[in-house]
Amino acid sequence: MKKIFNTNFNHEGIHFMLLVLRISIAVFMLVHGYGKLQMLTSGEPIQFGDPIGVGEPASLALAVFAEFLCSILVLIGLGTRLAVIPLIITMLVAIVVIHGPDGFDKKELALHYLVVYAFLFVSGSGKYSVDQIISNNLSKRRR
Repeated sequence: MKKIFNTNFNHEGIHFMLLVLRISIAVFMLVHGYGKLQMLTSGEPIQFGDPIGVGEPASLALAVFAEFLCSILVLIGLGTRLAVIPLIITMLVAIVVIHGPDGFDKKELALHYLVVYAFLFVSGSGKYSVDQIISNNLSKRRR
């Protein structure tokens, strides 16, 4: 019973769960991004929303960059804190602009993604990531 209410951190458990969180959220978003990547590279005329006023092709390219390319970076844990910034912006646009007038039920998925990306921005990628390998190599060079 005492362990249930223990607030000490199990660092290995946290690093493992950061890995699980990164992989799962990246795969979930890759599903959205892959469809947009196919739309971008199909050669068909682009029919995509323009929520920030930069034009349909640019809006689609920005969405592909965030949802596909940045998700791959999050998946492997490379530049995770930087990679989640476009994802955070994309989710804010989805919440405020695309689903602004809609009810909570339409905003909920984007809010879930936003919370996870904000957490990863603060926490970083964890021990099991390319970021950690790079950090270890940089530390060795400084010695």
